[in-house]
Amino acid sequence: MGNMGWFSVGFRMICWLCFVVCVGGIGANWGTQTSHPIPPNTVVQMLKNNGFQKVKLFDADEGILNALKRSGLEVMVGIPNDMLAVLAASTKAAQNWVSKNVSEYINDGVNIRYVAVGNEPFLQTYNGSFLQTTFPALQNVQGALTKAGLNSQVKVTIPLNADVYESSSGRPSDGDFRSDIRDLMLAIVKFLSDNAAPFTVNIYPFISLYSDPNFPVDYAFFEGNSSPVIDGTTSYTNMFDANHDTLIWALKKNGYGNLPVIVGEIGWPTDGDMNANPQYAQRFNQGFMNHILMGQGTPMRPGPVDAYLFSLIDEDEKSIQPGNFERHWGIFTYDGLPKYQLNLGTTKTGGLVRALNVQYLDKKWCVLKPSVNLDDSRIAPSVSYACANADCTSLGYNTSCGNLDAQGNISYAFNSFYQKNDQDAVACDFSNLATITEKDPTTGTCRFEIMIVADSGMSWNLPRSPICSHTPCFMEINEYLLRCKRLNKMVTMRISFKIE
Repeated sequence: MGNMGWFSVGFRMICWLCFVVCVGGIGANWGTQTSHPIPPNTVVQMLKNNGFQKVKLFDADEGILNALKRSGLEVMVGIPNDMLAVLAASTKAAQNWVSKNVSEYINDGVNIRYVAVGNEPFLQTYNGSFLQTTFPALQNVQGALTKAGLNSQVKVTIPLNADVYESSSGRPSDGDFRSDIRDLMLAIVKFLSDNAAPFTVNIYPFISLYSDPNFPVDYAFFEGNSSPVIDGTTSYTNMFDANHDTLIWALKKNGYGNLPVIVGEIGWPTDGDMNANPQYAQRFNQGFMNHILMGQGTPMRPGPVDAYLFSLIDEDEKSIQPGNFERHWGIFTYDGLPKYQLNLGTTKTGGLVRALNVQYLDKKWCVLKPSVNLDDSRIAPSVSYACANADCTSLGYNTSCGNLDAQGNISYAFNSFYQKNDQDAVACDFSNLATITEKDPTTGTCRFEIMIVADSGMSWNLPRSPICSHTPCFMEINEYLLRCKRLNKMVTMRISFKIE
């Protein structure tokens, strides 16, 4: 290799190091799959009060982007998977999306730094649904950014699950991209490299523990108590480092060892599974923060780690198909309360700062009438309906409400539905099985929630109908209203995307 070759390599290395230093710091994923969102301005202030430097969004929500104006927070704005086909098929659609959801907001003071094209589109559980559209959408969005003169300021990326790479031996040095998508991944990686854009990966040790009962628990954490994975002269004592470096090896052996990497999602849930609890979540997230605050990085990629915690706030409308824990990833509860002590290294107190000025509904709850016989045939369908249309994921074995008796379980389900429907009296009927009380049923670790006042336009009410006092009628009317509500949210989301 000649002198110019050495100069070129050295220059690229300096550029990469500059990139890492410039984008260092901790960020948060801000999801919106919730029935009663905290007002965006309140969340933005909470992000700033907790010292977050950046935020990752899953869609171009108009209210959130407006709240981020002149906030100083770096923003990664997302494009949902269901929009990939449109953007892949039309350069004009991509240009319109960038104009309305990037250019306009940058001009108004939103510090957008990345566009995330899709979200884990190559998950094996998607059965290849987005294999044909993700890369063309990425190319068209990049072309739109270039045409808008933003290609040096805003970078494209694709948040990918760690299942896009693998190691046949379990050692990071044997890492390579998944065989069924290897050619596609290499094309994407080359495109990212050519456009000075980062590779974004989501790493979840919790999922490994959840999926494999034989997974060594200590290996998911950062104390170094686990039996190490030996890879040549390197010992890996935690899954994050090993998983991360499996990716770095996959990039390196294919000629892209210096490509910047962002950890797009990393975290631990607090409920909905025997291993999802505040103690483990605090242990993991604090261990991760300590790990990256030291600036040591991983064996294959020393230095600062660019990462976004998953997630900021619990989301009670997330799909629970992967597991009940899906609604409990937040480091804050649905109403902005810290779940546990977590030192991000960014606040004077060394702990999390709650959301300010959150407004609650009245202090009242919906519970099963004490006089009702637990063998009443109306109970089972009523509980099923309540849980199907609200959130009962805190009920179950070794969960926060796992120690409730039968009456407590029923009351929890009724109250969840009642609160989600803004404490409407009709939502606490259940064929005359339930009653409203002002005595808090909360017990031990099981919190019976009081819903917050929803952000404007997001709340809905049930009709007060004297003709609907029996269970089938009650359920039919409410199911209709819930469908209307979901349709309204879909319309609102489509308007906010502005792709026409």
